[in-house]
Amino acid sequence: MRYISTRGKAPVLSFEQAMLTGLARDGGLYLPETIPTLDADAIRAMRGATYEDVAFTVMKPFIGDTFTDAEFREIIACAYAGFGHDARAPMVQLGPNHFLLELFHGPTLAFKDFAMQMIGQMFQKALSRSGERVTIVGATSGDTGSAAIEAFRGLDAVDVFILFPNGRVSDVQRRQMTTPSEANVHALAVEGDFDTCQAAVKDMFNDFDFRDGVRLAGVNSINFARVLAQVVYYFTSAVSLGAPDRTVSFTVPTGNFGDIFAGYIAKQMGLPIETLVIATNQNDILHRTLETGAYTTEGVKPSISPSMDIQVSSNFERALFYAYEQDGAAVAAEMDSLKATGEFKVSQGAYEALKSTYASGRVSEAQTSAMITRAQAEMGELLCPHSAVGVHVAEAHLGATPMVTLATAHPAKFPAAVEAASGHHPALPPRMADLFDKPERMTELPGDVEAIKAVIRERIGA
Repeated sequence: MRYISTRGKAPVLSFEQAMLTGLARDGGLYLPETIPTLDADAIRAMRGATYEDVAFTVMKPFIGDTFTDAEFREIIACAYAGFGHDARAPMVQLGPNHFLLELFHGPTLAFKDFAMQMIGQMFQKALSRSGERVTIVGATSGDTGSAAIEAFRGLDAVDVFILFPNGRVSDVQRRQMTTPSEANVHALAVEGDFDTCQAAVKDMFNDFDFRDGVRLAGVNSINFARVLAQVVYYFTSAVSLGAPDRTVSFTVPTGNFGDIFAGYIAKQMGLPIETLVIATNQNDILHRTLETGAYTTEGVKPSISPSMDIQVSSNFERALFYAYEQDGAAVAAEMDSLKATGEFKVSQGAYEALKSTYASGRVSEAQTSAMITRAQAEMGELLCPHSAVGVHVAEAHLGATPMVTLATAHPAKFPAAVEAASGHHPALPPRMADLFDKPERMTELPGDVEAIKAVIRERIGA
């Protein structure tokens, strides 16, 4: 399996190389040269299978000979051993033809655990084989950082630096990043918003002297291995509702587009998905783009669903690559325009391709809180604000086709917003009950990439 850049000028890599590289050297994102497909019988055979068995079937065609079958099965088993539900991603019914996919039973109570636990095990296996050491740098709006730290803490071959916007994540999210005591973990609180952090990470990857000098690797959703691991729960949920003999739709609360792009990959693999619905909060750039064809940044407005407080949505570049019929030069031109002017206009043909694949909706702060209130009262479900955004948008797209809304985080990660809306204080699981008793360890930094690079060099002795 060969991996190519969305911008068309970076070297073609193997899965292992693409996984360890993260961002392509031309600034693009890696994708498989071709998307493997599964026929109806292969999908049908997933009925009754364990989550781990489905993960092997879905992911193995993408990884080539990077791991043997036995190695990959061991990686999968280790990745999901710490999840708090045997089904890994269980589903509950909210109403007629509307289902909630619970993706918050992992170690850090968010959907990011599905991918990060997997990629942590894959990194460990590949690096222990090669004897190399890497420096992982990632940006987070809350959940990616805690999931990355949980996956890589204490590993011998990795130093992990997570940049998060100072004061713009929940207390639980922050403490999940700042309380681990392992020496290879570094939580960096950066002045600015998530886009400030994400831009700094991209700048570091594009500084090849720095990148090569510290052996930089990325685990944000720019890393295709992350997206690939998230494809699995589209299959498990759709099969439980009758796929491949029944079509299913999905609504996904998303800011950085990785989680819904995983649904696009599942659809291209052969899963019968009717509609992929993008659910946004008041930072609605993805919804506005689907409405107008213009991708125009307007600045981030802090919300009660902070993991979606994003304007520069990295994985949307992957969607553009397919909308532009894999024309890397066209994608590069749009990304250059975005960097220079803060906007670009999608071509008519690409816009029509996006509209044929995705629908979208926007949810205000008041609507988010109202949805939490109503879901608890009428559906018996206590939703986190992000999941509430998803459920609200999904209700506008319900029909004859079953709709699955992705519940991306446990309500206890956002206790203030949930309690204000529902009157119920969501408790952390017993295994995390001491989170607020542990000392915090973090470094506050300006939103300046040179200052951040200096700290990274100092910490690893480069």
